[in-house]
Amino acid sequence: MRSIIKAGLWTAIGLVVMTGVGFGMTGYLGTGGAMAVTNSVIGMVSYVIYERVWAWVRWGRRA
Repeated sequence: MRSIIKAGLWTAIGLVVMTGVGFGMTGYLGTGGAMAVTNSVIGMVSYVIYERVWAWVRWGRRA
């Protein structure tokens, strides 16, 4: 659950930033928003998978 909440918050921040970048590069808020949503969905899924993989890795943990 922690990984999903972290991913959601990170995604929200990224959504705002990417919308601004997309708008700045295209001049269209709709295009910037579409780019941001696409990027956010891919990023959130990737991050959750990344967190789950690292949850299995024992390297660097103390017993």
